[in-house]
Amino acid sequence: MVTGTGQRRLPRAQRREQILAAATRAFARAGFAATSLDAIAAEAGVTRVILYRHFESKTDLYQAVLERVCALLAAHVGEQPGAFTDAAIDGLLAGAAAEPAGFRLLFEHAAREPEFRSWADRFRADMTDVAHMQISALVPDKAWARWAAQLAPTVAVEAVIAWLDAGQPDPATAADRIRRAIGGVIDAAAQPAPKSRRSRARPLDIGRSSRREA
Repeated sequence: MVTGTGQRRLPRAQRREQILAAATRAFARAGFAATSLDAIAAEAGVTRVILYRHFESKTDLYQAVLERVCALLAAHVGEQPGAFTDAAIDGLLAGAAAEPAGFRLLFEHAAREPEFRSWADRFRADMTDVAHMQISALVPDKAWARWAAQLAPTVAVEAVIAWLDAGQPDPATAADRIRRAIGGVIDAAAQPAPKSRRSRARPLDIGRSSRREA
């Protein structure tokens, strides 16, 4: 059915999803503050009146977008305790490939916006908690296990964003490459403390070397 404005009437749930997908793309381009409801309505191909039929405000819409993104990523990664394993990297990558704008929105924009950063913080905290369950079995030093558990999810997220920035190269091997990067963090944490060695080079020696070369 087509309305008097030329817009096809959609079932409410389908229209809501259309608006959320369009809002995700619009917010991911400029963030919350710089994105107007008019821009979102244009992206979705609807009027502001229709937006307000589904969402009370821009804040309400933004929160619904973040909830949608987190639900999508959780569905790919897994929500069960202990689910953030090697296989979860495949899920994180698949979620980012399915919703690249949403992934960027959550971890690049919302993470920097005081009003909304709790969404990204909660997702990272969940990954950190479960990563710690895995890593503490591999790293005997408790402090370094916590360090690796904090760093591993950050490496995973930043690696996925870099993969998106690079044009999503070679999806078949991307997850393995990210796992190797995370493995480097775990290996560094598991290594025994290196013996401290004082450098033999001194500024005076370097200066003398430079003068000899001159």
